[in-house]
Amino acid sequence: MLKIMVPVSIIVKLLQISGGIEIIGSALAPIMKLVGLPGEMGLVWATGMITNLFGGVIAFINLSGNHPLTVAQITILATMMLVAHTFPIELQIARKSGLKLITMLFIRFGFAFLFGLILHTFYSQFNLLGETAIIKLKPDLIQDLTILGWIKNELKNYLIIFLFIFSLMFLIKLLKVLGIIKLITKLISPLLRFLGISESVTTITIVGLTLGIVYGGVLIINESKSNEIKRRDIFYSMTLMGLCHSVIEDSILMISIGGHYSGIIIGRIILSLIITFIIVKITSRFSDALFGKLFLNKVKI
Repeated sequence: MLKIMVPVSIIVKLLQISGGIEIIGSALAPIMKLVGLPGEMGLVWATGMITNLFGGVIAFINLSGNHPLTVAQITILATMMLVAHTFPIELQIARKSGLKLITMLFIRFGFAFLFGLILHTFYSQFNLLGETAIIKLKPDLIQDLTILGWIKNELKNYLIIFLFIFSLMFLIKLLKVLGIIKLITKLISPLLRFLGISESVTTITIVGLTLGIVYGGVLIINESKSNEIKRRDIFYSMTLMGLCHSVIEDSILMISIGGHYSGIIIGRIILSLIITFIIVKITSRFSDALFGKLFLNKVKI
């Protein structure tokens, strides 16, 4: 994880300093208008994709004073951010798990836009959530912008993630011994099996859906070293996790800035399940050679 996160953190910092994020944000302006959002919100989405969700939230709060949005608009923006964020780290995790980075980028960015377009059409068609949103979360915008402050913050984040992953892996081992994992797998397996996802990645997928790609992806990388997990199943699991992950924590964050649960939770879950089902059904007909060419890389897991 450190091999991925440290260089990525440095690159992201350089993008922030050089104004690269603002350039990407400007390029996204036409896309934002297609989903009923002001072009300036492209900067918010770009910040979320390059840094993380909280970075996107900070950018949104800074811009929201000049660009007040309706509940529907914030829900659309929030849902797109929930699907497509923290790309430098999360896409590298996908690559490390054996998947093509460009393919996962296309899936997450493309379907984030599609989700936004569907929600925009739905809310507009039925004239829903047109009232001006109330932002409940207004964090302190004063940050330590010095290099030393940035290093301290990054080291703290690394430590938290390391401890969390270590505790998570220990907990999963314990739950396996107690038979709880077997029970959870039995309960969730019918849904994932209906989608076409194997039981071999059920537990990992659940971790990703509830806690996030960083944790689910790390478990996939770890489990793949010792167990026989088909790479097709890794792709399907990472696809579902990519579209819908950290359902509880991230959803609460987005609702706190004025989004609505109808899109952030219900819509995202339903659309993610449908898209994953379609992807599995279509790609299951592909030969191993074609599947590997389109979705897998040659990285040794």
